[in-house]
Amino acid sequence: MLRVGIVQMRSTDDLAANLAAAEAQVDEAARAGASWIALPENFAYLRREGTPFPCAQGLDGEILATAASWAKRHDVWLLAGTFPEAASDGRVYNTSVLISPGGAQAAVYRKIHLFDVDLREQGGDPYQESATIAPGSEPVLAATPFGRVGLSVCYDLRFPELYRGYAREGARFLSVPSAFARETGKDHWEVLLRARAIENQCFVLAPAQWGAHGPDRSSYGRAMIIDPWGLVLAQAPDRPCVLIADCDLDSQDRMRAALPCQSHRRLF
Repeated sequence: MLRVGIVQMRSTDDLAANLAAAEAQVDEAARAGASWIALPENFAYLRREGTPFPCAQGLDGEILATAASWAKRHDVWLLAGTFPEAASDGRVYNTSVLISPGGAQAAVYRKIHLFDVDLREQGGDPYQESATIAPGSEPVLAATPFGRVGLSVCYDLRFPELYRGYAREGARFLSVPSAFARETGKDHWEVLLRARAIENQCFVLAPAQWGAHGPDRSSYGRAMIIDPWGLVLAQAPDRPCVLIADCDLDSQDRMRAALPCQSHRRLF
């Protein structure tokens, strides 16, 4: 049995305030007994769409050093949802880092699929992430004492082949730190998360951003923890909060043995 904690935040462009809020929520999850805690996309800095990233930095920068100190303090695994990692072409990567209890960077994943969409017909805004964010190029599967973790970020959720690849390589968990748009989240968020859990028989951890981040950007929220059967173990209300759930790995093994759909896969 693994107790996990995920965080729902309302980050802004105030780096210091975001780090203080995230620290308090990591502390809360650790007090509740979580041994793996996951933060959302853009946990440290969420800017207005299209504006620069003044806090872009490397893997040796302030943001990950601070997150590593939290992991070491509580002796927990910590997913640093995403932070703006400086890229060589002047853009940033949207980078998710899994940190070990000793503070080491166990896995680094750069978001592959970028959110270049137009939601004006749905009452939202146009987005062009590729203007300021460089795409990653490699799936990343992390080895941990509680099993393999397939890393992803937000819009990746719409590309099931990424997760099927992780499942084929033995993933037990899928992480999806997100800042889903309200217009898509209300109809698609839960459906997509549960589908990825069911079809790959994995636990899905989806920490999220929620609410208004400024005058012109907001996120759907409803952070979730889902089991391999597709049942929602925990779902966030409409406010910043911490969710805790126990993930039964023995039950996952029994379910996979009874319903071995991964081994029934055929190519067409």
